[in-house]
Amino acid sequence: MPIDFDDPANSDTYSGREADPSWVAAMTSIVDPVGANVVDLGCGGGTYARAWRTLGAHVTAVDSSAPILESARRSSPTAIAFECAPAEHTGLTDGRADIVFARALVHHLPDVFGLATEMFRLLRSGGIAIVQDRTSQDAIRRGSPTNPRGYLFDAFPWLTEIESRRRPDVDEVKAAFTRAGFNDVVTQPLWETRRRYGNREQYLTEIAGRTGRSILHELSDGELAELIEYVRDRLAPGELIERDRWTLWTAAAP
Repeated sequence: MPIDFDDPANSDTYSGREADPSWVAAMTSIVDPVGANVVDLGCGGGTYARAWRTLGAHVTAVDSSAPILESARRSSPTAIAFECAPAEHTGLTDGRADIVFARALVHHLPDVFGLATEMFRLLRSGGIAIVQDRTSQDAIRRGSPTNPRGYLFDAFPWLTEIESRRRPDVDEVKAAFTRAGFNDVVTQPLWETRRRYGNREQYLTEIAGRTGRSILHELSDGELAELIEYVRDRLAPGELIERDRWTLWTAAAP
C-alpha cells in the first residue's frame, strides 16, 4: 500500500542525506542562489533546503507531514524556516520568493496545476520555478550497478504499471505551468548522484528500511526480503554509487 506520510514511523524516511555536487552544479547553472529567497515545497527531510541554505539563500521549507517536517527541523540549521502546509496552499505571502523549488513532489500530487498556481503566486516578477521529478521514462530503467533502483522493476514487473501511473508527463507539466501564467517553460535532463555507499550492505540496509523510496511501500515484508536477496546477487560487495535520472522543468514568472 502507498506510504503514509503522516505516520510517525515514517518520520525519518527522507532524512540523513545531503545534496550531491551534481545537483548543486545543475541548480547554479539555472539560478544564482546567493541572497535569494527560496521556498522549498515538499521539503521532506530537508536535504535540499539545507543545500539551498549552504549556497547562500534564505530558505523557507514547507511540507504537509508534521512528523517528516519535525525530522527535517531537527537536522537543519535554525536559519531555515519550516512551515507545515500543503504545497498547493502554503499560506505564505504573495511574491515573497525569488526561487520556488519542488523536488520529487509532483508525482505525489493529484493535480500539478494546483502546484503551478501556488508557485506562481509565491514568486516575485522575474522569479524562477524549478520542478525536479521523474517521468516514467526516467524512473523505469533497467537495473545496473549505478542504477540499483531499476532492479525493483526487474524483480517485480507488476510495479512498472504502478510507477508509470504516478509519474508526470513532460508536456502535461509544461502545459500546467503555462496555464498558470509562467513564461519560458523549458525542460532538461539531470543525472543526480543520490548517494555514495561504502559497500553493498549499506545500500541493502537502506532498502530494508524502505528509506527514501516510496515505491517500496507497495511491497509486502516478504516481497521486500525477496528484493533484497535479488539485488544482493547482482551487486558487487564493494563501494556503490547510486545515480538517478530526473527531468527538470524551469519556468519564469513575468
